[in-house]
Amino acid sequence: MTISFVPLTPADTEEIIGFLTSNRFPFHVQSAPQAAETRTKIENGHFWNEDTQGYWVLRDEERLGLAALEDLEEDNSPLFDLRLDETQRGKGAGVEVLRALCDMVFKTMPKTLRFEGQTREDNIAMRKTFLRAGFLKEAHYRLGWPTNDGGHVASIAYSILRQDWENGTVTTFEWEDLKI
Repeated sequence: MTISFVPLTPADTEEIIGFLTSNRFPFHVQSAPQAAETRTKIENGHFWNEDTQGYWVLRDEERLGLAALEDLEEDNSPLFDLRLDETQRGKGAGVEVLRALCDMVFKTMPKTLRFEGQTREDNIAMRKTFLRAGFLKEAHYRLGWPTNDGGHVASIAYSILRQDWENGTVTTFEWEDLKI
C-alpha cells in the first residue's frame, strides 16, 4: 500500500471543515474543532501560507486524514501536525504515514536537517509511533500542554535527523550529560 499527500487548497475548505468537525482529536489542544473557528483559520490561510502547508493523507485512494507541515520558513527543522480519521486509528497506519512524511520532507526539502513532532505524554500510541518510525525523544516539557479541562500535561518532542533517515539509524545522546 502506498501513502501519498495531496496539497490542500482553498477549494478544499468545506471538506477540511467537515473532516475536522466530524472527528474528535483527544490529544490535540482543540480536541473538538468547531466549524466557525475552523473556517476562520482556513480563511486566514492556515493550511497554505509561506510557513505551513497542509495535505490530505491517502493510502492508495482512501483518505486517512490530514497532515500539515509547519515552520517551513523559519529554519531547517519543520514540524508536523497529523490528524487521522477516527475510523483509521489503531490500525497501524500512523507509522506508515510518518515514514512517508519523512520521505516527502527529506526528498523535497534538501536543507532540512531534522524533522520534528510533538505529542502529549499520555498519547502512548503516538509516542510508540514516533519510535517505530525512527524518531528519538528529544525533549520533555513538563506541564507544557494545556488540556481541555484546564489542566496541563507534559509535551514530548521527538525528531528524526536527515542522516538517520538516510542510513536507517537512530543517533542517540546522553540525557544527563552534566553532573553537579
